[in-house]
Amino acid sequence: MIQDGVMFVCFLLAFTAAVAIAEKTIGGKFFKYVPGIILIYVGAALMKTFGVFSASESVETAYSTIRGLLLPAMLMLMLLQCDLRKIMRLGPKMLLTFFAASISIVGGFAITYALLQGFYAEGTWQAFAALNASWTGGSANMVILQGILDVPENIFGYALIMDTVNYSVWVMFLFWLVPFGMKFNKWTKADTTYFDQITAELEAEEAENKKEFGFVELIGFLALGLIVSAVASKISGNLPELGAAVNATTWTIIIASVVGLILAVTKVGKMPGSMEISKVMLYIIIGLIASHADFSQLFQAPIYIISGFMILFFHGLIMVILAKVFKLDLFTMGVASLANIGGVASAPILAGAFNRALIPVGILMAVLGSLLGTYYGILSSYILSAL
Repeated sequence: MIQDGVMFVCFLLAFTAAVAIAEKTIGGKFFKYVPGIILIYVGAALMKTFGVFSASESVETAYSTIRGLLLPAMLMLMLLQCDLRKIMRLGPKMLLTFFAASISIVGGFAITYALLQGFYAEGTWQAFAALNASWTGGSANMVILQGILDVPENIFGYALIMDTVNYSVWVMFLFWLVPFGMKFNKWTKADTTYFDQITAELEAEEAENKKEFGFVELIGFLALGLIVSAVASKISGNLPELGAAVNATTWTIIIASVVGLILAVTKVGKMPGSMEISKVMLYIIIGLIASHADFSQLFQAPIYIISGFMILFFHGLIMVILAKVFKLDLFTMGVASLANIGGVASAPILAGAFNRALIPVGILMAVLGSLLGTYYGILSSYILSAL
């Protein structure tokens, strides 16, 4: 068992590198349908499950420090080559799909609770309302609802298990779907003409402006990303919290994102190498997140784990129906879903998996979710308490 924080980070980095090397050297159909990110997630989660990583203070400190430093740095570097003007022209469908995803999650909780309420412990509706706040906003919203509704601690623990296990599987599932985007869009008859045009333009510009990069560019972007992340974190600690939605972490992400968008219109945005550094950070972050997804919890409180999958099933079913009826593409559906359930830490990463130029969409949608999650939780509490 690894109990030392430094060893934990180094071991996880070695595992991540091994998967990345295998993905590049082996390739083939396997990695086409099972991306390296998925293998990293599953592998790290299994290592946590079988006790390779401990929950020692040293490991937890290393986890929170490295993840907190790399996430803003990665987002800032990814945003350096984003053309926000093209993204804004995507139209209102992103916003409408986001709200549809939020409402479908509220509906998923209501349907699941109505079907299985005879199997739950007393007070479960309160825990579900708190979890609903998390899955339409974030953990801060969940804690606020726990206080508002005075959720019993033992029942709240089941919600925390669901928030870990079911969320982890859903994130993995959405990343797994990314390679099937074209098939999904063809099935829904989604009009991706403009989306494809933007992607083609970005790729053409990248090919035209592609330059060689080396040591100077790599160390420069590494330093830039980390210093922006550290300064943003320092500044955010002195900024006011606005309710439950905007806290120090939210401010850090916002500041780093703004810096990235500003630098994107300067010469810095035209320099090569930022994508490569940000992708390294992405793989490490995925490994860190997965290292805390303990699959052994699947065997605890099975009715609640089953309920979590039912909620996600109804949410996914409603979203698929909407996609078919309104001819929506997989990117819009996936990012709208994860902006609710995963928040700022996950939605931009999924958006970047489709195309890094679309990362701002994931950020904006996730921040919107953090602002509204508490109110969706309150709405859910009214509905569940009436059932």
